[in-house]
Amino acid sequence: MASYKQPCIHCKTLVDGDARFCPRCGSRSPFGYACPTCLLPISMGAEFCSGCGRELYITCPACQAQVFVTESCNSCGVSFMVICSNARCKEPQFFQNSKCTACGTAIKAAKR
Repeated sequence: MASYKQPCIHCKTLVDGDARFCPRCGSRSPFGYACPTCLLPISMGAEFCSGCGRELYITCPACQAQVFVTESCNSCGVSFMVICSNARCKEPQFFQNSKCTACGTAIKAAKR
């Protein structure tokens, strides 16, 4: 089904409105931001997630900057995503999550 194209909020590439990923930058949320813990939509600038109460600003483990929870640090560019260890899942997950949001498998702490 045809849909209107919208710009990805991360790289400005025009993406089909029903897309789940940006084909250029690979973002899993090309049209908005989602809480990395409960996946509810969140707004840039909010302090806490309205769904689960998670803090939405973290200290980047690489550069120590205070940044909004996105897929990568907007200060130094390091990725915040780790791959689920479940061989059938392999979904990228936020590095601070304790379990995979797709399959529920425990996430092993990433070595940084």
